[in-house]
Amino acid sequence: MLTLEGVQVRFGGVQALKSASFSVAEGETIGLVGPNGAGKTTLFNVISGVVKPTEGRLEFRGRSLLTLPEWKRARLGIGRSFQIPRPLGHCTVRENLIVAQRFGAGTVDPERIDEILDILNLAGKADRDATTELALTEHKALEVGKALATNPSLLLLDEVLAGLETNSKRAFMERLAAVRERFRLAMVVIEHDIPTVTALCPRVLVLNFGQIIADGTPDAVFRDPEVIRSYTGEAAA
Repeated sequence: MLTLEGVQVRFGGVQALKSASFSVAEGETIGLVGPNGAGKTTLFNVISGVVKPTEGRLEFRGRSLLTLPEWKRARLGIGRSFQIPRPLGHCTVRENLIVAQRFGAGTVDPERIDEILDILNLAGKADRDATTELALTEHKALEVGKALATNPSLLLLDEVLAGLETNSKRAFMERLAAVRERFRLAMVVIEHDIPTVTALCPRVLVLNFGQIIADGTPDAVFRDPEVIRSYTGEAAA
């Protein structure tokens, strides 16, 4: 589905990504972890079109993405969330989804929006002001909902569980699993919490200083001495 090969990004004298190469298969769920500043969000920005790589190959279902703007990538089936929820001011929850769907899909499908509201437990808040009348968990759900409204086949989720307490995080994680099954999505999830990644993602990528240093099952990755040193800051046993 998605292929990156030798992707590099430089910001002035800083190399944010160094020869990043990996692929995402149809329906696959991947956790993307690493220390702060490792390049995780930059990688999402490259895939979604916010940042142009200085080198490398980037393809989605055999089509190069390198010259395509963000909206065209969305219409090909790449949806993403952002670390900080960004609801449209003075708009309802439903209106936020309508705007996202118009941008990402090019048309508005009320049935799809109702389905998204239902699975994200937002149906009861559909007509509430998205800026002022939602709790943190609901803001997170709306961020996922806006990405879903673009009708993606690949969903990039950037720390949507950050800031949630344990029970809310567990419930939200179950909701994401239901979303994946309902819409038959591939997902790449940036997340720092190891138990969450282990429970949700059969495959994990680890970034450190812009390089992918591990790629495998959660058990294998989180036992890797290099990952332990770079990600947890602890010495290997």
